[in-house]
Amino acid sequence: MSLGMFWSLLNPLIMMGVLWFIFTHIMINNSVPHFAAFVLCGLVPYNFFTLAWSTGTSSLLENDALIKRVPVALEVIPISSVLSIGIHLLIQIGLLLTAVILSGRGVNRYWLWLPFIWACEVVFVCGLALLCSSLNVYVRDMRYVIESATVVLFWMVPIVYPFGMVPMRYREFYQLNPVAALVLAGRNILLDGIPPPSPLLVKLAASSTLVFVAGFLTFRRLRRRFYDYL
Repeated sequence: MSLGMFWSLLNPLIMMGVLWFIFTHIMINNSVPHFAAFVLCGLVPYNFFTLAWSTGTSSLLENDALIKRVPVALEVIPISSVLSIGIHLLIQIGLLLTAVILSGRGVNRYWLWLPFIWACEVVFVCGLALLCSSLNVYVRDMRYVIESATVVLFWMVPIVYPFGMVPMRYREFYQLNPVAALVLAGRNILLDGIPPPSPLLVKLAASSTLVFVAGFLTFRRLRRRFYDYL
């Protein structure tokens, strides 16, 4: 770990560079202006989501010794694991905002929406971490499910393509995915300089809250026998 927290910047920069080269020099598509900033608007929430989801899912098994020795509210463990990834998120958000400014898109008043949409993603991932970490105690194959799901998600979120390319019959489904909704709202704010549509914000907040409640209730129900399996 000689580079320390610099990896938080290096990883999205490498991926952005690869995608920029592929879609501007190999599969040339000039319909997306400011392509580097456009890609980062998708990569930053996707990177946080995948890392926090994976870390939160394995948190109970990785802290089994602590759980057995110290009385602690078990819900705190997956949630704290997600929040610990927040430092990487803050660094990458700084990189994203820098790229947006360098691309010629200045600061606008709609940036005030950014804390809200990022908070929705954190709530969403915390809910998934509660759900999947509780299931992972009983079914140890959850990490393989997550690995496959994150690969699929990379293409099911408009990271490298604009939302306008999505057929109309699929758009409602896309907007119910909090990660995709966050990408769309972020591009509205940072690249288009317009406020996110109210229905999109409602769907983002509602789906994030619903997943958190479902994860919390599932965790509370399954935790009764955690000590038998840890």
